Amino acid sequence: MTAADPAEITSAAELEALLGQPGPAAVNKGRTALHAIDVEWIAHSPMLLIATSAADGTCDVSPKGDPAGFVRVLDAHTLAVPERPGNKRADGFHNVLSNPHVGLIFLVPGRTDTFRVNGRARLVRDAPYFDALAVQGRRPVLAMEVAVEEIFYHCAKAFLRSKLWEHETWEPRALPSRAQIVHALERHDEPLEAIERYYGPDYANTLY
Repeated sequence: MTAADPAEITSAAELEALLGQPGPAAVNKGRTALHAIDVEWIAHSPMLLIATSAADGTCDVSPKGDPAGFVRVLDAHTLAVPERPGNKRADGFHNVLSNPHVGLIFLVPGRTDTFRVNGRARLVRDAPYFDALAVQGRRPVLAMEVAVEEIFYHCAKAFLRSKLWEHETWEPRALPSRAQIVHALERHDEPLEAIERYYGPDYANTLY
């Protein structure tokens, strides 16, 4: 190894020697059934991230958002996440078909802690609860049911370090607009003006 090479960690023993051992509270915080507090958290969450992995190990993380409480708690061990119209890539859903293991992170705006659910997923095209998942009169395209295997809360450190909810630190206009990104990377042959119209005020009318 030269002075310019990274000092790679290649074993669990090296990792644990560097980070140390977790305390009893961290080791034992995982649970297997939803508590009333968890159900309340899900009811207040308008956004979650879903991590999946295909059988070959390739990974995907997809954001899902809707009015707060859009994820339905079917019972203390099962959740249902509705799917709305999208671009039809369905990368995460293809992964679930070959490897059902999923990880979910539920976010609540302004809260610096987050709620994690690990479990096994299956896709359903219809179920008796689909009517309750309708938004603006539109039932979901499908739902991903998640059988809970492990749940716990993440502490606030990542959000405190990033200052994610401190709006005075936000600089959204420091980056190219959504239309500019699409024009540069995805739809080179379309006029920027046409893409800007697509992502203009009427875009919100296409959500459901």
